[in-house]
Amino acid sequence: MTHAPQHNTDAYNLVLEAIDRGEFRPGDRLVESELAERFGVSRTPIREALQRLETQAMLTRDGRSLVVSSLDTGQLGELYVVRAELEGLAARLAAQHAAPEEIRVLWEMVRQDRELVDKPDLLARANKRFHRQIHLASHNRYLIQQLEMVRRSLALVATTSLSAEGRSAQALDEHAEIVAAIEARDGEGANGALRRHLSQAFETRLLTEAIQREV
Repeated sequence: MTHAPQHNTDAYNLVLEAIDRGEFRPGDRLVESELAERFGVSRTPIREALQRLETQAMLTRDGRSLVVSSLDTGQLGELYVVRAELEGLAARLAAQHAAPEEIRVLWEMVRQDRELVDKPDLLARANKRFHRQIHLASHNRYLIQQLEMVRRSLALVATTSLSAEGRSAQALDEHAEIVAAIEARDGEGANGALRRHLSQAFETRLLTEAIQREV
């Protein structure tokens, strides 16, 4: 017995992952025919994938075209509020449930990421992996699912706060503080350290955008 290929799901994931990797940036126009050729699938599953992404607010209609959505300052602030609550909880649960091996992996990530301090684009990807590892260390599948939705929405932010002068090294120090609290099994400490980390990232982003508006 053969199973029908899940072209619709595959097309959806292909487009979503491309947005997440930054291959399509906020404001980029997505064209059915070009996407079908790029991913080697027919236009029908691509069309259905784009419709699904539009209902999820990942894409926005601009006339007859669909473009990758972007977040304004208000939306970004709302997203950071939710992110801080969920990621703070993930850090607290990680302090309770993370295996010693998972904690060692987090420390190794911090160590390796210090080599990327002068490469903000690469560090931004590494930063996603680090946060994702904390999510997994919470050992709560429902929380991980919610954080995946937040992570997807963050792909709609065009720039990284890690490109701000001095932010990369500071962020990695904050990562180390989070891991130290998880290793010490200090749930409240881990929660607080992660919340402070996100607050500082948001503050840096707001300051960077304010400066860019004046240029």
